[in-house]
Parts: sequence; structure tokens; C-alpha cells
Amino acid sequence: MTMKTRVLPFQPADILLPRDCDMSLWSVVACDQYTSQPEYWQRVEERVGRAPSALRLILPESCLEGPNVETDIMEINNTMSRYLREGRFAEYPDSLIYVERTLDSGKIRRGLVGKVDLEQYDYEPGSGAPIRATEGTVLSRIPPRVAVRKNAPIELPHVMLLADDPERTVVEPLSARTGEMELLYDFDLMERGGHIKGWKLTPALKEETLAAIAALADPAAFRARYHLSEDLPVLLFAVGDGNHSLATAKECYERQKQLTPPEQWDELPARYALVELVNLHDDSLEFEPIHRVVFGVKPEELLDALAAYYPGAGPDVAEGHRLTYCYGRWGRGEITVPHPRAQLPVGTLQTFLDEYIAGHPKARIDYIHGEDVARELAGSREDAVAFLLPGMGKGELFPTVIHDGVLPRKTFSMGEAHDKRFYLEARRIRE
Repeated sequence: MTMKTRVLPFQPADILLPRDCDMSLWSVVACDQYTSQPEYWQRVEERVGRAPSALRLILPESCLEGPNVETDIMEINNTMSRYLREGRFAEYPDSLIYVERTLDSGKIRRGLVGKVDLEQYDYEPGSGAPIRATEGTVLSRIPPRVAVRKNAPIELPHVMLLADDPERTVVEPLSARTGEMELLYDFDLMERGGHIKGWKLTPALKEETLAAIAALADPAAFRARYHLSEDLPVLLFAVGDGNHSLATAKECYERQKQLTPPEQWDELPARYALVELVNLHDDSLEFEPIHRVVFGVKPEELLDALAAYYPGAGPDVAEGHRLTYCYGRWGRGEITVPHPRAQLPVGTLQTFLDEYIAGHPKARIDYIHGEDVARELAGSREDAVAFLLPGMGKGELFPTVIHDGVLPRKTFSMGEAHDKRFYLEARRIRE
């Protein structure tokens, strides 16, 4: 590596891949999906059965508040250790993996798996770190995830980082050179997950790819790309999926730093986190809105409170942020908020919901991928309201984070739930 590529926040990693098992049963979707659809995880449980699987190494978020969560976490850590003892993994040292994921739609999403330096990542709003969160981080969501990760010997990533690379210089050139690489996996994913293939980059391709990332990180190129007159710190990568997962990795690393002399921080495995890097301009990448479903409420009372919260808001307002809702079998309509302070409708809605939920202990909110699912959840209960939000243009992402910090949490999703990253690769995070 050159000096310029050696200090990049994205680097090759010692990557673990499962061996001697049915990969289609090993690989399962990100743990933060289908939180209001336990039947999904039950189907996966029945399908996997007793086969070796990443399902045994994760805790679906729908189980985070379960009565046996501490026992579940202990069992996960024990299974990780057992899989390591049994030689369940093959290790690929100092590797980058090029990934082609054929989605259920038939589109191909291209990515690059490696590790990021958590010293160069920050989820605080207004951060100048090279890797930044795109949405507000809910600090209360981190401790339960820390409980899962803090004693885990390995990590399995569902984090996807985005690079703003309109000239397609980093990931896309690899698609024409797979013949030079070693094919590591090639199989179908369960539950409409599509198909996935992965190749190990050659040493020469690694150098070329890291050099392309270094060019993106050049401060002069960064300023020109966003027409910046001031010398703002480079935003190289933005977290597209898995923001709370990466924030959890950061928290666990910070805890280990407190117990380790500074001169040894470079050697801590926990300093790094495995991720997949994807180009924001990948043709398959579509920003889907994340809808809100509020449970444990009287729909009419909630909607009246929303209209009262914003003076002048109502169904007949001509201009402003239009908030579309539905509930029960027939309840549906719009409330428009005039002169909004937030830049996006999701920000206007979330500001109200946060305050409303805080004052109504029985109410809870879930973040739903897919309008049909949100409508179905709200329509099947008498105590729920769904808010259906518009999408956000991809071109708005990096400029907004550069100038305004983070977006409101759960502003967008990269595809629907079955398009999310599936667990496959792993990496040791403890000696």
C-alpha cells in the first residue's frame, strides 16, 4: 500500500466465510427488519431448522425486549465460540470481496466488503469525520445492541456505506474483471432475497481500488464536487443502512479504549468494523421512504393532536408539508403543515411524533418498509395509524449531510426489507 491508501478509513480485512454448510440456510436478512412481523422470523426459524446458520449468531430486534433476552445473548456468544472451535469458518486474510447481489426485482447491486476504521467515523450531528451518519442516532437504541456485541468473539455486518461516486471509479470497474478473481460464493438467498455472488480481489485489484477511493477522498476534488467555497472536512462515506449497528461498534470500541493504553489502540480488533461499500449512483439503488405506524392510540385523537401541534395545519391547506395517513378500513386523508421549519416532511412528522409518544406511555412507533405493509398493519387494528411518507432524491443525501448534519432518523431506506443486506461474511473482533 502507498502512504495515501494506508490511512484511508476503508481497508482490506481478515474475512471469515462459512464452509461445509448450505449457504442458502446460513445467510439471513438484517436483524432490524420485520420487527412487527414475527411470522417472518418464524418462517426463517422453521426453514433453517438445525442447520448451521447466521440465524444462531444474531438477535432479531423483535426479540430485544423479550423475557429471555439475556439467555438469548449468552447462547449467541456460545454458538459463535463453538463455530470457531469447530472450524466452521474459512479465513481470507487481508481481503476485499466484490459482491454482486441480484435483487428480487432482477436489478444487480454491486458492493465491496472490507473494514472501516472507527476512529474515522462519528455519528454525532455536525461531525467532520470522513464517515458520518445520515440520520439522527437514537442513543437509547445503542445499549441493548451493546449487550449483544460486547462479549461477542465475531461480528456479522449488515452495515452498508455509500460513496458519492458519479463517475463510477471504485466499485463498478470490478464487474468487468471477475475473471481475474477467485469466486468465493454463488447461491440463492431465502425469502425473496434474490441471488448473491462474491469474488476475492487480487492484490493488484486491491491497490487499484484503494487508489480510486483515495482520489475520492482528495480535499480539492471534494470541494469541487459539491461546489464548496469553504474548506469543509471531507465527507467520504455516508452510512446508508445499519447506522445503529455501526454506532454500537463505535461504542464498544470506545469502551475498550478506556481499558487499553493508547499505544495499543491500533491493534484492537474492535477498532474496525466490517461493512459493504456501495456507490450511491448504483443503478439498482433506490431510496424508499420509511413509513411510520403508531400503535396504542386512538386514531382520531392522534390526528387532532397533530393538527393542533402545528398552527394552521389542516386538510385544506394549499402549501406546505403534506402528511398522508390511513387507519382502520376506511380512515384516510392528509394534513398539510404550512411554513414548516424542517426541510423534509419526515422531519415535520417526526418532531410531532417524538413529543406525542413521550406524553403517551401506551403509544409506540414502528418504522415500516413498504407502503402495503404499513397500510395492512394500520388497517388490521383499531389502535393504529399509518403515516405514508414520500421518497427522497439520492442527490439530496450528501449535500444535506455536509451542510445540515444528519437527516431525521429513518428518513429513507435503500430498497424494501427483502433487499436489505443478508448476513454472510464475518470477522473476529476479540483476541
